[in-house]
Amino acid sequence: MNSSRNKTAPAVSKAQPDTDTGPPANHKDRKSGGGMLKKLKSRRSQPEKWPAVTEGELRALGRDISPDHVLGLRAVTEDYLCKPEDNVFNIDFTRFKIRDLETGTVLFEIAKPPTCGPVEHEEESGDVDTSAGRFVRYQFTPAFLKLRTVGATVEFTVGDRPINSFRMIERHYFQGRLLKNFDFDFGFCIPNSRNTCEHIYEFPQLPEDLICKMVEHPYETRSDSFYFVDNKLIMHNKADYAYNGGQ
Repeated sequence: MNSSRNKTAPAVSKAQPDTDTGPPANHKDRKSGGGMLKKLKSRRSQPEKWPAVTEGELRALGRDISPDHVLGLRAVTEDYLCKPEDNVFNIDFTRFKIRDLETGTVLFEIAKPPTCGPVEHEEESGDVDTSAGRFVRYQFTPAFLKLRTVGATVEFTVGDRPINSFRMIERHYFQGRLLKNFDFDFGFCIPNSRNTCEHIYEFPQLPEDLICKMVEHPYETRSDSFYFVDNKLIMHNKADYAYNGGQ
């Protein structure tokens, strides 16, 4: 769950995200201001069925890393698998919000100002590593680990090239153990457009002993978010998480 400004878990939905150019299609929820919000669910996948691969092996591939490659990773990466300049489509995430879908409570919200100043944030804290620009640190309360369904609304702009197939794979780990793999299709994006969609994260029910360990070991829960256009890695963002807020 990683906003790509720094950045934010199943039937497949390949519908287009909401965009501010062109007519809306197949939208469900209305946004403030009259637009529509597209909700996307994760693909169902079984990452353990992909051949195992190491971070070093993927790094040797250079710019030829595909979704199937990262699905074979068995551990969180220690470094980024692509460079910022690989984002040749000029995808820029401008707003990110996390909410509990059962109550509607906003848990975290971050927005990129119109200028290149510091990022604003509110609600529960998220300390941004501005030097890296591709990392965010979250702090939630222990209650977050008992949520079942969370919505992550992302707003992003694209450059002057159309994006035919935009996909994100997000993998969450605790102390080296893969907790959950999320796999979302953004669909087609119109050139020079602003797009908004909400990813629906359906969390697994965690054992109480694992929840206690995750609370007791802040920032040992980590995630990789990989972004692909036409099955080619163009962006890689990272995050870590603490669940001891309010203690």
